[in-house]
Amino acid sequence: MTRSIWAWLRLLGGAAILALVLWRLGTGAFLDGLRVLDTGALAAALLIGAATTVLSAWRWCLVARGLGMRLPLRDAIADYYQALFLNAALPGGVLGDVGRAVRHGRDEGDLGRGVRAVVLERTAGQLVLLLVGVAVLITVPSPVLTLAKQNEAGLAAVTVGVAVAGVLVFLLMRRMRRGRSRAAGAARTGLTEIRSGLLSRQAGPGVLLASAAVLAGHLATFMIAARAAGSAASLLQLAPLLLLALLAMGLPINVGGWGPREGVMAWAFGAAGLSAAQGLTIAVAYGILAFVAAAPGAAIVVVRLMARSRERSVAAIAPVSPAPVMAAQPILVPAPIQMVRRQPAYSGGVAA
Repeated sequence: MTRSIWAWLRLLGGAAILALVLWRLGTGAFLDGLRVLDTGALAAALLIGAATTVLSAWRWCLVARGLGMRLPLRDAIADYYQALFLNAALPGGVLGDVGRAVRHGRDEGDLGRGVRAVVLERTAGQLVLLLVGVAVLITVPSPVLTLAKQNEAGLAAVTVGVAVAGVLVFLLMRRMRRGRSRAAGAARTGLTEIRSGLLSRQAGPGVLLASAAVLAGHLATFMIAARAAGSAASLLQLAPLLLLALLAMGLPINVGGWGPREGVMAWAFGAAGLSAAQGLTIAVAYGILAFVAAAPGAAIVVVRLMARSRERSVAAIAPVSPAPVMAAQPILVPAPIQMVRRQPAYSGGVAA
């Protein structure tokens, strides 16, 4: 019941944000995001999407192998494409990731570890995005930096709050490592898997490189959408706004990825002295480009559904093999034993 309510709240929250943006800016800017894209932009998004998907699948392989699981890169790419398509096509934006986690876990015979591998892989990407985003937002002129300077007391309070929360988490984890409860055991297992899946020498550098490259691909796709929408701003001007939109996309309140991205882009462009309507148009164009980049996943879904249907059809029409009948073996009857009567011995014609 709680999960169902939370799922509906996520969908309604994303829909409410979209409705508010459309009410304030009208549908013209939204529809412009559909009109401004040409074949070149779609092809570029498809190529960038292929590169980022392969890199993301490689990151998943590194994390899974760090946890002691087998995951070939070819299978990871197919599962990742399918997950991206389902995330974009279905409400919630996470059902595809849930599917690939369950699929891999069942194939390896360890559902829990398969789920944790996907969680760690996605967490790695979000952490890199968070670190890069915060670094850019506090160093490059942006509406966020302007608000921070105008409200230094609030910024100091947030900084202190984050520091205190970090210290509390550290102390809690340190205590959990020494405890004997089930929660303490789970915490120790989680820390061990984080070290082996994300921070080890075998996985750490690759995970960091792949995450940075994937982030660069998302920014490149955003830049394509901005240029298609007619924005002449430089990358330095747009980078804070685009990173802010990418951070907003991580919020668990959306409809297939739509909602917070459009609201943040409209606000950020308006606060930066640009057109809020243009910000909405860029956000919509990016959403279309991201869907096109994930479109190959639809083919994988169809192929797998057809293969599964074929397997069921074969299983339904296959004749049931009868139990093998053993051929009758002849019964061997031993031959009658012939008694040989002993004849008396003769010696010289006289009976002995």
